[in-house]
Amino acid sequence: MQDPNEDTEWNDILRKKGILPPKESPQDDEEEEEVALQQQSVVKTYESMTLEELEENEDEFGEDDEAAIEMYKQQRLAEWKAAQKKNVFGELGEISGQDYVKEVNKAGEGIWVVLHLYKQGIPLCTLINQHLSGLARKFPQTKFLKSISTTCIPNYPDRNLPTIFVYFEGEMKAQFIGPLVFGGMNLKAEELEWRLSESGAVKTDLEENPRKQIEDKLMSSIRSSLPTRKDSDSEDEDN
Repeated sequence: MQDPNEDTEWNDILRKKGILPPKESPQDDEEEEEVALQQQSVVKTYESMTLEELEENEDEFGEDDEAAIEMYKQQRLAEWKAAQKKNVFGELGEISGQDYVKEVNKAGEGIWVVLHLYKQGIPLCTLINQHLSGLARKFPQTKFLKSISTTCIPNYPDRNLPTIFVYFEGEMKAQFIGPLVFGGMNLKAEELEWRLSESGAVKTDLEENPRKQIEDKLMSSIRSSLPTRKDSDSEDEDN
């Protein structure tokens, strides 16, 4: 039986008349497969590129790729805008009682709010405002606010200061009231960060409570200064 793919004049005539199908070309199949693989790799490259990289490498792609590049650029731009929207705070803001509902209760979906009620002339309040300013820069996705206590809550007693309220989506999640809660003027920024992380307001990279380290050192110092049992026995013998 004659091979229809065989290169003969008779087969060429039959192909022209449509009696035989066009001759198969293994080379064409290989080229198509290679082109398909190249296209896949190009698409994968788009997906792995940042917005800046897409713009830098735009000239390396052909006209057929322009639509795909534009699509990925828009996608990357949308992702960047979404990230920027989350980082809209970054500083310790000041509010009055009139701003309370808008800035705290209606802060928005997914927003944590840390509100410090303070008064001028109270050293611990001043220290906490300093710490919160630093934490606001470190955790820009959390809204950090301060307000003079009596402008937010009329007749709020000074003995309750400093006070920190933690809100999430308008609901109170934690409250820290009075100087004893904060440990006085020895309060470190890391300790405050840890307390706020326990309430969920920030995602700390601290592995353990810094206050625990201080307490452990304090207890170790006290134990080392106490007389040993042997010393106590010898003192009793002398008496």
